[in-house]
Amino acid sequence: MSRSLKKGPYVDARLAAKVEKNKLGGVREPIKTWARDCTIIPDFVSATFLVHNGKQFIKVYITEDMVGHKLGEFSPTRVFKGHSGGKAKAAAGAK
Repeated sequence: MSRSLKKGPYVDARLAAKVEKNKLGGVREPIKTWARDCTIIPDFVSATFLVHNGKQFIKVYITEDMVGHKLGEFSPTRVFKGHSGGKAKAAAGAK
């Protein structure tokens, strides 16, 4: 279910303030955040975030194509290690 149009997109106020501070100061340091549910707005373009995925911080550089999406979409929380039995079937078929 999407957020009400009347409310507008959710943007973490602290995060928006940090981005504004970085732009005014000319600093290009990554901004560390846990706000995965924060919507990316046009002010965030060309900023770098370190988005927490539950275990570590993933570096995310914001481009124009990302506007409207959430920060969490670019920091995957699960690691796919392959389907089970793939190596066993390949070894059995080679004999």
